[in-house]
Amino acid sequence: MPRRSFKVQYMIRGYRDKTVQFEDYTRVYRNGFKRPEKRSRGISISTFTERADHLSELSGFSDRNVACSSGAGPAGGTGAPLGSSLGTIPRLRKRRKAGRPRESLDEALVRFLSSQRAAEERFLALEECRLQREAEAEERRAQLDQRRAEMERQHEFRMFSVFAHMVSALRPDSSSVSSPHFGRARREEEDIGGHSWAGADTQKPSPYLSRRGNLLRDYEDILQEGFVMYSKDKHDEDKNPTGIINLGTSENKLCFDLLSKRLTQSDMFQIDPPLLQYGDWKGHSFLREEVARFLSYYCKAPSPLKVENVVVLNGCTSTFSAVAAVICDPEDAILIPTPSYGAIARDVFLYSNVRTVHVHLESEMSATDERPFQLTVEKMEKALEEATLEGIHIKAVVFINPHNPLGEIYTPAEMMQFLEFAKRHKLHAFVDEIYMLSVFDEDATFHSVLSSNKLPDPQRTHVMWGMTKDFAVCGMRVACLYTENQDVIGALEPLAVFHGIPGTTQHQAAQLLHDRDWINQVYLPTNRGRLKAAHQYVVNELKALDIPFLDRPAGFFIWTDFRKFLKEETAEEEIALWRHFLNNKILLSCGKAFDCCQPGWFRIVFADKTYRLQLGMQRLRKALEELRKNDLTKDLKRNNQTEDPKRSRQTDGRLKSCTSEDRSWLSPSEDTKHSVLPTFDHILGSGADDIMQVSCQSQPASSGLDNLIEILKQQMRSSDWLQKNTPELFAQENPEVFDVYVKLREKPKDEDLEAKDYGFQCLQLE
Repeated sequence: MPRRSFKVQYMIRGYRDKTVQFEDYTRVYRNGFKRPEKRSRGISISTFTERADHLSELSGFSDRNVACSSGAGPAGGTGAPLGSSLGTIPRLRKRRKAGRPRESLDEALVRFLSSQRAAEERFLALEECRLQREAEAEERRAQLDQRRAEMERQHEFRMFSVFAHMVSALRPDSSSVSSPHFGRARREEEDIGGHSWAGADTQKPSPYLSRRGNLLRDYEDILQEGFVMYSKDKHDEDKNPTGIINLGTSENKLCFDLLSKRLTQSDMFQIDPPLLQYGDWKGHSFLREEVARFLSYYCKAPSPLKVENVVVLNGCTSTFSAVAAVICDPEDAILIPTPSYGAIARDVFLYSNVRTVHVHLESEMSATDERPFQLTVEKMEKALEEATLEGIHIKAVVFINPHNPLGEIYTPAEMMQFLEFAKRHKLHAFVDEIYMLSVFDEDATFHSVLSSNKLPDPQRTHVMWGMTKDFAVCGMRVACLYTENQDVIGALEPLAVFHGIPGTTQHQAAQLLHDRDWINQVYLPTNRGRLKAAHQYVVNELKALDIPFLDRPAGFFIWTDFRKFLKEETAEEEIALWRHFLNNKILLSCGKAFDCCQPGWFRIVFADKTYRLQLGMQRLRKALEELRKNDLTKDLKRNNQTEDPKRSRQTDGRLKSCTSEDRSWLSPSEDTKHSVLPTFDHILGSGADDIMQVSCQSQPASSGLDNLIEILKQQMRSSDWLQKNTPELFAQENPEVFDVYVKLREKPKDEDLEAKDYGFQCLQLE
């Protein structure tokens, strides 16, 4: 190896160090700013020599060039020119760069920015997930707080119930205190809607029955109770002339002659083998096809209804029960405007444990109402909101058109508003049109929801109809459901085995529905004429008795106001009046059976033979005269014994107001003139179709809350219950309730006052 001067060796070493440093930085940049691996400092002599020679040639400091620069060149005395050796350096450098291609700065910057953007997007995605998890956790905390508040409220209710039972136990006449009710839809086991569990107090639980069996055994329906009493003592013109006249059960008894003649014709007795064998539990295909054609014609559907959307069951009671079972879970609720057919609450509760929430309608009209007991979307919205605040899950809403017991016919615009309300809140809409052919007024027209070109929510709209009412065949038990929701139909199929119709009955029903000539030319005209005549007779009798009522064009009944015959507008007084009618051998249906919020309203069924209607109205007149005489006798005795002349004058005034001479009929013009007077309590309508009458009966003076509080205080002072039941002992026996009680005492005064108001409501007597 040729020897080099120290200077040359130094320059070679420095250039080598710089080259190695530049290559290290390049390698770091290409590896994505990773820490470079530790390089070995060892190098062989041969490798070092080769690198040194190469660098010497590049830099021009080779032995030959150095010698030429010092004058010690080869023979001839002149060396190679310096520029010739240095001129090769750029070309060598260009070849080196071309041999090792490098990324441009723009491409490197783009890659860097892309990686940075990807990192930012990843960060934002992680941040979004974190915020979502925090929101879900907050929602779970809110739900837990709501459940905790509901549990505390239930504990409060239990405390108030215990307090009410304690006070009732201290009272000598504790049997007159009714069990408290909390909230619009909260039901105690002793009282479900308009029905009661009478056996809860009178019978002990049977060891042979389950808890559900005991509840079913003790279940009492006021409608069923009256019908059972009527069944034991039916009126018969020859065998039992003093029996009960039934003007309470909604049956059409006017067309038996037409039906008996048609149902005994030869085509009704055809017996084919399929009729005596197991068939489709949703109904034989021939019956479902006939029902689809029948509804398409009489509902005026824009296009033929589909057979696969029809399910046939044994009555609307079974239909309500089955549909509620497949769309509601236990403890869910159904929204029902009341007064309404009261058996719906029983139908959906007994099998499925589904409750009912009432939209209470009243006879007194508000500023936005056009008629008494008017159903509006605003009232349904309010009831739904209150139920939601109470933690009740509403799954469906029921509409009856024509209405039972009001006889109301809703217009197509009203029905569309109701269905839009159901769609807005994702509620199933049950539309009961069982009285659609029982419109006896020529000026009134019924429009089925199936006549609409487009329903707001067809998958949640279910229409029910049956032959029971319109064809006066209650014992035939044939009803149908039309729905476009195939999931509902599929869920109903397993339940239909419990609600099937005999094959022979299905054949008769199909033949009856198929005979369009007999229906249009014989049955419907005759039935409507007889309904109208019977309705007019009862209307005239009610006018003669000076009893207010609603005049409506459909159904078999008249909604009648007997509130002026109640001493107090309470459910107990209404039941007492109902039993008074039964004692006089006439059965009516009281408002409690329809969950009416105003006691004193009764339903009178007029679809009966003339001689039974006459006898029934005579007995009704007699029962009301007895009430007036009894009230007059009691008031006279009270006037003789009282020492307060003012009270005597008030009683005489009330007696005078009860006489028929001081009552007058109001025309529509007189209604607007006198409705502002404070002496008028009940105005039933303002339209031309309403029969309007004013009851001048003054409201009886109530004892008031102050008197009740004083009675409670006196009983508490005279009792040693507080001495025997100390807070310490109560805390040991009921620690959970005691904890809630302690928390209640620590609440602000406003909440304490609200809790006291709840307590006082529990103690009020019905």
